[in-house]
Amino acid sequence: MRFRDLTEAQLLALAITAEEEDGRIYRDYAESLRPNFPDTAALFNRMAEEESGHRHRLIELHRQRFGEHIPLIRRQDVKGFLAPRSSWLTLNVRPEKAREEATLMEIEARRFYETAAQRATDAGVRQLLGDLAQEEGKHEQLAAAINTSQATRHESVEEHAVAKRLFVLRFMQPGLAGLMDGSVSTLAPLFAAAFATSSTTDTFKVGLAASIGAGISMGLAAAT
Repeated sequence: MRFRDLTEAQLLALAITAEEEDGRIYRDYAESLRPNFPDTAALFNRMAEEESGHRHRLIELHRQRFGEHIPLIRRQDVKGFLAPRSSWLTLNVRPEKAREEATLMEIEARRFYETAAQRATDAGVRQLLGDLAQEEGKHEQLAAAINTSQATRHESVEEHAVAKRLFVLRFMQPGLAGLMDGSVSTLAPLFAAAFATSSTTDTFKVGLAASIGAGISMGLAAAT
């Protein structure tokens, strides 16, 4: 459906769903970052609580104006608005990247409320949407202030160091271990064939077979 075709009830329903999704994403970020970046996790918990407050105000207004039933309308169902990235795809996201994505989400939310408020004719709906647009703008300023504060206290440098260590432990170290293991497994039969046969052709065949086998083994191990 097109955004300009939405009724006021549908605008509120869309806003309710969007606030629910944003709150869940912020809580997912907080849960992922809490073990290593507690300050950033606290920021996302605070933002999630504010999104929950927005949702309650939207639901209450919908109940007063249009009744108890709230239709399920998501951002991806409406042309002109992009759905945010699923947070479960970024479980190992770095804190600065999470804050950057959160800022983009807040900008998108502010623009949505500003546009929706312009289309609303009911005074109560228009007022709430306008208020939420201003509050989403404050979220942008909050994220910028947090980034500046952390940079001043050198927390961003510490975050970068922790993220670098985690990257080495999670990806580089297992990758190098697998590479060494695969290399040794491949070279061992190659040298054995060379000493046993003294034939370059036979050695090449053994090496080729060992390489293919090691590639399949490492590929299956990576996939699992």
